[in-house]
Amino acid sequence: YDRGIAFFGIVGQGRQIAGVDRGIMGMCINERRMITVPPHMAYGSQGAAETIPPDTTLVFDLLLLDVFNRADQVQTQVINTPENCTRSVMRTDFVRFHFNGSLLDGTKFDSSYDRAQTQDTLVGEGWLVSGLEQGLLGMCVGEIRSFIIPPFLAFGEKGYGKVIPPHATLLYDILLVDLHNPKDDITVEIQEVPKHCTRKSVIGDYIRYHYNGTFLNGVTFDTSYQRNSTYNTYIGLGYVISGMDQGLQGVCVGERRKITIPPHLAYGQHGAGKDIPGSAVLVFHIHVIDFHNPKDTVQVEVTFKPEHCNETSELNDVIVYRYNCSLLDGAVLFTSADYEAPQSVVLGADKVIDGLDEALAGMCVGERRTAIVPPHLGHGERGAGDVPGSAVLRFELEIISIQKGVPEGYLFVWLDESPAELFQALDMNQDSEVLLEEFSDFIKQQVAEGRGRLKPAQDPELVIGNMFKNQDRNSDGRITADELKLKVEEDTEKEKARHEEL
Repeated sequence: YDRGIAFFGIVGQGRQIAGVDRGIMGMCINERRMITVPPHMAYGSQGAAETIPPDTTLVFDLLLLDVFNRADQVQTQVINTPENCTRSVMRTDFVRFHFNGSLLDGTKFDSSYDRAQTQDTLVGEGWLVSGLEQGLLGMCVGEIRSFIIPPFLAFGEKGYGKVIPPHATLLYDILLVDLHNPKDDITVEIQEVPKHCTRKSVIGDYIRYHYNGTFLNGVTFDTSYQRNSTYNTYIGLGYVISGMDQGLQGVCVGERRKITIPPHLAYGQHGAGKDIPGSAVLVFHIHVIDFHNPKDTVQVEVTFKPEHCNETSELNDVIVYRYNCSLLDGAVLFTSADYEAPQSVVLGADKVIDGLDEALAGMCVGERRTAIVPPHLGHGERGAGDVPGSAVLRFELEIISIQKGVPEGYLFVWLDESPAELFQALDMNQDSEVLLEEFSDFIKQQVAEGRGRLKPAQDPELVIGNMFKNQDRNSDGRITADELKLKVEEDTEKEKARHEEL
């Protein structure tokens, strides 16, 4: 006690007086004994220098702090083992573990829990005392073990600083948190694949997916579900950690995967912020919602086509159609069934998304189609209303009716040749001028007889009125022969003038 250093000695080899050698036998750790030693089993008739007179009986007050034998090995007790253990610690592995360390008398010398930080180290490379390296071998993530390490497999006769005295046996309680090897690649476990997978993701695709991110011990560090928003990124272009870049390649829409990523393919030895510690293995459970490539076009599948199809939808036609619009995961966004009447639209009039315009073209009345529309032909990266940003859309379409249209900029087109003397045909009473009534009767007659077509989806009277105004160039309420000019002729003259100006 005066020296502040515990006495160390080997029992039974004459290294100390015989009475103490015998009296200490059978003692347990933390046991205290009073040993009375007669002179013949102490220093006898000679005594010991000036301190102990001859023929003196000695009394020793002993407290046993530690005991070991050179034949001892690391004593391991498994406290808890996880049910599923596909891999255990081997030499050259990198491990992260929590521990409580104490001496055999119960004195605590260190604890990773006090620092709120795991102990991170390579195994089998001499970074730890040899007894601790031995004890870690074979452990599974989540396993708890207790080790008793004799001093010659710990810090030996020198101890360690002020916390571990010389010749100290060490007691460790270990919880293995993480495990990987610097040579590890990602591992992918495919958990669910949809029955129909016509395409798998490749480098350059843009993907939307949900994920749960955990450590190997199952503790969650992040989840997209909590934000109710998918994670969206390009694949294989370095926008995410390299392990995820690899793990997202070759997936199907609707697929579920478990991707385990070692730290050198994740956030490395520095980790990321407060949530991901250095050298952490990450586990992602992902669900692929959709993916597309910026070069994708509309994919159309005809699911039903009438036997007779004499006329198909084209640019500027007015079509009436039914539809269901959903995401690729089946979530319904819109349906025409919610309205009293089917949807009506002029193809090419920029009233619907470009991809739907394309999908509705070339259809027969009664035809049904399924169309997959990539976001750059849909609602783009920002989405719209209930449509998420960068979402691929699935449309189920059926054409109910088609009204043939007229070209952009036209109000009326001839289906047959126009009359050679158009003004004379218009001037029904031959008074060299055409009033609105005459003009209207003539146009309606052409439409009724199938020789011409008005711009659909608008009030015919309004369309005819606009046609009349276009020809009544001096706005005097009548059209004369020198005012009348077909639009095609006007367009030709304008084009010729443009070229002459150039």
